[in-house]
Amino acid sequence: MINTNPSNSMRFRSKIVMTAAFSLLFGAVAANFFKISVLNNKKYQDMANDQHFGSISISAHRGTIYDSKGITLAKSATVYKIFIDPAAFKEDLKTLQKRIDKRNEEKANGTYTPVYDEEGKEINILPESADEFKDKAAAFVALKLNVTAEKVKTAMDAEGRYSEIKVQTEKPVADEILNYFYDMGFVSVGSVEDTKRYYPQNDLAASVIGFTRGDIAYGVESYYNKYLSGVDGRTVSAKDSNGKELPYRYSKTFEPKDGDDVYLTIDREIQYILEKHLKEMSEEHDVKNRSCAIMMNPKTGAVLGMATYPSFDLNNPTELSSDMLLKRVFYDKDIDDPKEKDIEECTPEARERQWNNKCISERYEPGSVFKIITGASVVEEKAIDINTWSHFCSGIEYFQDGDRKLPIACHSKDTGGHGSESFQKALTDSCNPAFMAMGQALGMEKFQYYFDAFGFREPTGIDLPYEANGDLPTLEKMIDIDLAEASFGQCETVTPLELITACSAVVNGGYLLQPYVVDKVVDQDGNIVLNNERTVRRQVISEETSKTMANALRNVVIGNTAGNVDIMGFSIGGKSGTSQRFSAIRQNVAQEYGKENENLNEYGASYVCFTPSDDPELILLVLADMPDKSNQQYYGSKCAVPCAQDILTDVLRYLDKSPEYDETELKNLNVKVPLLKGASIDDAIKTIEGLGVKYEKIGNGIEVVEQSPITGTAISKDGCIYLYTEKGNTYEAVTVPDLSYYTPELANEVLSALGLNYVAKNSLATQEGATVKSQNIDPYSVVAKGTTIELEFQAQSFND
Repeated sequence: MINTNPSNSMRFRSKIVMTAAFSLLFGAVAANFFKISVLNNKKYQDMANDQHFGSISISAHRGTIYDSKGITLAKSATVYKIFIDPAAFKEDLKTLQKRIDKRNEEKANGTYTPVYDEEGKEINILPESADEFKDKAAAFVALKLNVTAEKVKTAMDAEGRYSEIKVQTEKPVADEILNYFYDMGFVSVGSVEDTKRYYPQNDLAASVIGFTRGDIAYGVESYYNKYLSGVDGRTVSAKDSNGKELPYRYSKTFEPKDGDDVYLTIDREIQYILEKHLKEMSEEHDVKNRSCAIMMNPKTGAVLGMATYPSFDLNNPTELSSDMLLKRVFYDKDIDDPKEKDIEECTPEARERQWNNKCISERYEPGSVFKIITGASVVEEKAIDINTWSHFCSGIEYFQDGDRKLPIACHSKDTGGHGSESFQKALTDSCNPAFMAMGQALGMEKFQYYFDAFGFREPTGIDLPYEANGDLPTLEKMIDIDLAEASFGQCETVTPLELITACSAVVNGGYLLQPYVVDKVVDQDGNIVLNNERTVRRQVISEETSKTMANALRNVVIGNTAGNVDIMGFSIGGKSGTSQRFSAIRQNVAQEYGKENENLNEYGASYVCFTPSDDPELILLVLADMPDKSNQQYYGSKCAVPCAQDILTDVLRYLDKSPEYDETELKNLNVKVPLLKGASIDDAIKTIEGLGVKYEKIGNGIEVVEQSPITGTAISKDGCIYLYTEKGNTYEAVTVPDLSYYTPELANEVLSALGLNYVAKNSLATQEGATVKSQNIDPYSVVAKGTTIELEFQAQSFND
C-alpha cells in the first residue's frame, strides 16, 4: 500500500515556503503602513480631514506700508464675505412657511392678534409665502451687493453647508443684509471677516508702492510680499458620517496672523514735490514717452523720492491714466491709424507699461550726463593730466567706419566749435569732441572696465522687482566710433537708477552703493524683523578723484548758471544732457532712413545735480523722455533743468536747509521788510537806514500809520520802503507793467519809476544777457505803491 502522507522533508520545505511567503506579505503590509502613517502622513491626514471637516479661509490683513515719517501709503481694512448655508436656509424656509401657515389659520379662525410698536405700526409682519420671501430676499441682497438675483438664488439652492455670495463687503452693508434675515428668524445667512487693500494717497508713488491683484504683483507690495502677506486664518466645521457639513454655528475659528508693516525711505512730501513738477514739465513740453525723477541720499543709497509721470491710481490700477502709453504701443506696432479693435488689443500692453517703474525698468541713452562717468574714469586712470591737457574743438570730428568716414558733430558746430578746451572747460561746455579725445586716451579696455565698475551692466540690487540693466557693445564688438560715441553717452543705454547710483559714487568718495526704498520691516508686536542699511558694493574711484570731480561739477554750475540749477545760498554741482533716442526708434525706420533723419529722431532730456557740492547729502536726476521738438526746447538745459530747479528749491525749503551765502550773493541779498507801522517816523527811518535800503515819507505826521511793502516782504538792496504818516492817505494805486524779456537793469528802472519793488527768484539776474522769463503778479494788475514783484530770469543757454 502506497503511503500518500507527505514526508518529513516535504513538510519542512512547505514550512519554509509558507514562512517566507507570510514574511514577505507581512513586510509589504508593514512597509505600506509605514509609508501611509509616517512618510505620507500629511497627505492622508489632509484627505481624512477633507472627509470629516469643511473650512472657510479667513484672509489675514496685509501689513501697512508707511512713508519715512509714518504716513500711511497702503493699508488693509476689514470687510466681510457674505455667505449662506444652503441646507440651513432650506430648513429656515420650512420653519417660515409653518409660521405663515399658523398665521393664516389663526386669521381664518379669528384668533390672530397683531403686534404693534409704540407708534402704532404693526410689526413682525410675515410674507404671503416662503417662496415670496425667497424672491424678495434674493432681490434685496442682489441690490445691496451689486450682483444679480440669479447669483443669489444659485447660492440659496446650492448643495452643502457653505456658498459664497460676495467678498469684500463693507460693514454697514453686511450688517444690513444680516439684520434683514435675522428679523425673519433666519440663521442660515452669515458673514466672516475679509480684508481689502486701500491706498489713501491714490496715485502718489504708485510705481514704487505697487499693488497685488490675483497673480499680478508690482513694487514694494510684490518684493516684500512674504513680510506683508501674513498667514490666513480658517474656520473649520465638522461633517457627519455621510460627509455633510454640520451647521456653521458648530464650527471653530483659527484667527489669522496679520502681516508685518513696512516703512519706506521715501518721504511723502518729497515724493509729492517730484510728481508735481514732473507733471508741469511733461505737460509744458508734451513729453511722449513718460518722465521720471529720482532723489536719493548719495551717502547711503536711501531713495527719498522716485516718481514716474504719468502715474496711476493704485485703487483702480487697470484704468489707463493717460493715452500716452497707448500711443507708444501703436508706434511700436507700426499702427498709424488705430481702429477700435487696435485699441482693444493694445490696451493690455499699455496697461503693463503703465505699471512699470520707468526709473528701474526702462533703458535710455544718457547723453552728456554720462560725461560725469567718462571724466571720473579719465581722472582716476590719470589718462590725461587734467591741469595741462587741452583739445582743439573745430565743431566736428571724423571717424573711419570701413571704407567711409563718419562725422560726429559738436553742438557748437554752427559757431565753428569751442576752440581750445581744457578738462574743466570741456565739462562746462559739454564739448563732444573733447570727450571723444578723452575716451581715446582712456582706451576701449579701460572704458569697458569702468562701465562695468560703475554698475551699468548689472542690476543695482534695489529692493524692487523687474529691474533692468544697461548695455554697451562688448570689447570684442566695439569699434573706434563706438568708443567715441560712448564717451559722451550715445552708444550705451542705462536705466535712470543705474545712472544716479553711478553719479553718487562719483561724488560720495567713490563708493558704489546699493540703493533701497525700504528702511525697515516691523512685526505686529513692534519688533524690527528687517533693517536696511548702507551697503557698499565696491569702491570704484579714489576719494581724491571723487573730490576732484565734485569740484569740477560745481564749477560747471558756476561757469554756466543759465544751463544748470542755481539756488542762492546753496553750492550745487550738476550736468545736463540731451541724447538721441536711437534705441526707441522703430528698427525698420532706423534702417530705412538712418539715424540722422531729424524728422524721425527723438530725444531724451536729462539733468543730474547734487548739494552741498563739497559733501553731498542730496542727489537728483530728472529725465524727460521724448519732449516736443517743434520749439527747440527739448534740450536737457531747457527742459529738465527748470524742473530740477523747482524740485530742489522746494525740497531744500521743506527740509529747512539753511543757506550759506558767498560774498557775491551777500552783496545782492534781498532785504526783509521789518514791522514799521506804529513806530515814530524817526525810529522807522533809523531802522531802514540800518538795512541799507531807501525810503520815502508820505505825509506830515510823526508816526507811521501804514507801510508798503508790508512786514515780512522781501525787497532788493536798491528797493524802497514807503512810510505813510497820515490816516486816509495810505494807498496809492499802481498798474503793474509787462516786464517780459526786460533786462534786470531795465526792469529795475521801470519798477522804481512806478514806485514798485522787485526781487529775483533766481540768481540769473546777475548774469550777462539775462531777461525776465515770468513775474508773479500779472501785467496790468492794480497794486499798492511799494508792492514787491517777484521776477524769474532766464539767460541764453547752450544746447547740451
